[in-house]
Amino acid sequence: MLETQKREVVRYAQQAERDGLCRHRSGNFSCLDPETGLIAITPTGMDRNEMTPEDVVIIDQQGRTVEALTGRKPTSESMMHMAVYRSRPDVRAIVHTHSKTATAFAVMNKPIPAIVYELFLLGCKKGYIPVAPYGRPGTKALAESVLEPLKISDVALMQAHGVIAVAENLKEALLKASYVEELAEIYYKTLTVLGHEPDVVPVKELEGWRYPGSLSL
Repeated sequence: MLETQKREVVRYAQQAERDGLCRHRSGNFSCLDPETGLIAITPTGMDRNEMTPEDVVIIDQQGRTVEALTGRKPTSESMMHMAVYRSRPDVRAIVHTHSKTATAFAVMNKPIPAIVYELFLLGCKKGYIPVAPYGRPGTKALAESVLEPLKISDVALMQAHGVIAVAENLKEALLKASYVEELAEIYYKTLTVLGHEPDVVPVKELEGWRYPGSLSL
């Protein structure tokens, strides 16, 4: 069942581990099958380096387990994934990471501003990466906390927790999570050197970027 989706979940969960975006079984990953409405999601408490497609759990949008070939339980944060899919019908994949620098800003409850134009790629309509208010992991409060930020952005920091990124597929969702960490690192280094807030790219400038109609000089 959902063999392609299960392979994708394993592939990008392991990629996130290699990239240092999450460690020690932290974070979770899922993708939604639009035909069945079922969700392929990472199991709870499992080393991603040992994970196989058979370990990926299939749940429905009420959180009921439909398939668990190796008897594993879905991530404890499944409610968050279900809530996002309901709130954002355009989303087909969710990545939740604990990358270090981005999480540091999440701990400080500090949004990341548009210091470079790449923020345009993250769907940030207000010109910054928002912070979702704290919600205890594995609770309805956590699930609900990310919904408002994800109305104005495809990525958000999660206060005292980590990062969430959404997209039409797991490849793009992981890329967005990677950009969040990269922007957090640039922002941190800039703050350290300057000692004050840097200039930001205006929202109108972000909205105005388009691939050039001609590459001729």
